[in-house]
Amino acid sequence: MYSKLMNRRSWLGSAAATLGWARFLSAAEGNFRHALGVQLYTVRNVWSGHEDDELRRIAEIGYTEVETTGANKLDMIAPMLDKYKLKAVSTHLSDGANITPQAIETAKKYGVQYLVYPYVPPNQRGSADGYRKLADQMNEAGRKCQEAGLTFCYHNHAFEFGGAQGERPIDIFHERLDKKLVFFEVDVFWISVAGGDPVQMLKEHEGRVPLLHLKDKAAGTPVQYNENVPPAAFKEVGSGSLDFPAILKTAESIGVKHYFVEQDQTPGDPIDSLKKSYNYLRSVKV
Repeated sequence: MYSKLMNRRSWLGSAAATLGWARFLSAAEGNFRHALGVQLYTVRNVWSGHEDDELRRIAEIGYTEVETTGANKLDMIAPMLDKYKLKAVSTHLSDGANITPQAIETAKKYGVQYLVYPYVPPNQRGSADGYRKLADQMNEAGRKCQEAGLTFCYHNHAFEFGGAQGERPIDIFHERLDKKLVFFEVDVFWISVAGGDPVQMLKEHEGRVPLLHLKDKAAGTPVQYNENVPPAAFKEVGSGSLDFPAILKTAESIGVKHYFVEQDQTPGDPIDSLKKSYNYLRSVKV
């Protein structure tokens, strides 16, 4: 009798545990589960000489992809990426829209699919005609990438949204960039800094946003059309004012393929900030 009672209790305990696990899975079922990556610019201040350790810590959080910058030498870090099962998906180009044979060769050698024009320096920002010329240069860069089996993207900041409607850089790019050659890496933080709506931006460019930068913005940050924001304006994802459930739901619906957490400034160890962002993103219902 005692044996039967214990067996029954064991079965009930097991069933309860199974039910609890099922409920947990059910609760987590709607959470954001897409692979997450890190833009390595986030760890630039602790990177030099500590590359292996920083990549290990990034992988231990749960990130599986990275986006490199010109300062991250792929030939040096590729073995480390392999060791920690991190995939270099994209890279920010040092030469902007100038796609060199070496850039293509390096990307193909290490399996990098996306080459990104990351930033137009202030001294290269000018007239509407200047932006039209830049758009033409990006179309050519996109053509070279496409011929090599790669994808060329443009990464936005806030300045593109300043100026008169129709003459803003973003308007010129929207009109002049070839939709089959040039794609976008949308940075939701900078769109918000410029007073825009990241969800609307994503919807307007459906099918043309394979890459997304995720970082949050402190509440009360004023609207501006340059990058001169205070360090405290940069917040871990989920710690600021952006509506990430709506952003992520829209991103999935319009075909975003890769999601990179980037935080230009962090209050302490950038790895701690990356972990906080990761944990929040894994809790988001979409």
